[in-house]
Amino acid sequence: MPQITVDHSEQLTDGFDRPGFAKALHAAVVEIAAARPPACKTQFRPTEVTTVGPDTEGHAVVHVTIGLLPGRTEETKARLTEAVLDLLRDHIETGLPLHASAEVRELDASYRKFEI
Repeated sequence: MPQITVDHSEQLTDGFDRPGFAKALHAAVVEIAAARPPACKTQFRPTEVTTVGPDTEGHAVVHVTIGLLPGRTEETKARLTEAVLDLLRDHIETGLPLHASAEVRELDASYRKFEI
């Protein structure tokens, strides 16, 4: 925990500083949501096809999902999603219209993990 997934349009790959974004995002999650630095994990998933409304040509999408253990206030979650959007602005350079979003959700009580 936290489990972070970044889904993004494939055409953002070259203009998206993913390592820099992940490092800055992990720092924000530690500061805002009191996560432990070694527990922060981010996966990037480029998507080949992105469709946005009726005029999809040339649009790009990025959506960040952060899964945290229960217990954070709604204010904390909102602060974290705002921080994510600010970090995306700082780490993506594209000439395309960009649709960016973020959400923080609580991991289900069934969540388990192991490390080797």
